[in-house]
Amino acid sequence: MNAGLLVLRLVAGLLIAGHGVQKVSFRLGGHGLAGGTEEFRHDGFRGGRLTAIVAGASQIGAGLFLVAGLLTPLAAMAAMGVMTVAGTVKRAKGLWVQNDGYEYPLVLVVVSAALALTGPGRWSLDQALGVTPWPLWVVLPATVAGPVSGLLTRLVLHRPSVESERTQYAQAAE
Repeated sequence: MNAGLLVLRLVAGLLIAGHGVQKVSFRLGGHGLAGGTEEFRHDGFRGGRLTAIVAGASQIGAGLFLVAGLLTPLAAMAAMGVMTVAGTVKRAKGLWVQNDGYEYPLVLVVVSAALALTGPGRWSLDQALGVTPWPLWVVLPATVAGPVSGLLTRLVLHRPSVESERTQYAQAAE
């Protein structure tokens, strides 16, 4: 079981961190901070550069903390938050990744939740520091707060498309 949790943490954590690196740099096929900023603007988010920096830093930090198995419920919460936002961006394209759907962000949200709920395993910094097992009163709120924070981020930072604004104005005029 511990070997499986280690592999899961390493793969999911490095993928999440790598996703963040792409948002803020030219590494791993990224387009630099300007490219990350443009991606968020293109997806309809306010905040531009700051949004890209916060999202990238959250992904890098959450991913590396998951890799290390450090503060696992909090790392999972952050990972679930940013990947929930990613899923909302892709939602209109359906589930499957071949159509640029939300399948991949959903898998990372579920893996992060599973790591929060099971704990990071014996080969982790949480174990070395003696903070595992995490109590249920920490794990459950973190598991819920991650996706909720992503949905709230979407609600607060996302601008309606020009077409939906036109529809709203037309309906208001009637």
